[in-house]
Amino acid sequence: MSDESRYAQGMGVRREVLGDEHVDRANAKITPFTEGFQDFITRYAWGELWSGDGVDRRTRSMLTLAILAAVGCEDEFAMHVRAARRNGVPPEHIREVLMHVAVYAGVPRANSAFAIANTILGDEQSD
Repeated sequence: MSDESRYAQGMGVRREVLGDEHVDRANAKITPFTEGFQDFITRYAWGELWSGDGVDRRTRSMLTLAILAAVGCEDEFAMHVRAARRNGVPPEHIREVLMHVAVYAGVPRANSAFAIANTILGDEQSD
């Protein structure tokens, strides 16, 4: 697959998972300094990894949530809670992911992630 094809595929998956609004906001913030990085994540994170057929998107979302919570990437975690819901992951499964994080990565990391997810999921239920 050419870089252009991989980029196009990645942008399509990125928009499906994160939503057009998020991707448009991210693209509007691209600078000459960040342009190469944005191209890289679109081609490889979205065009290769998220486009792969090894596991379904719900599973990818749950894996991503666990990793981001475990390493304390709170902004990315919040974005991927929304993406997980878009990918059909129910709140109960997000809770179970975070329980695993508590046991295997630490209660403080899970506590922070629970607070973030609760805000997002609470907002979702008040819509």
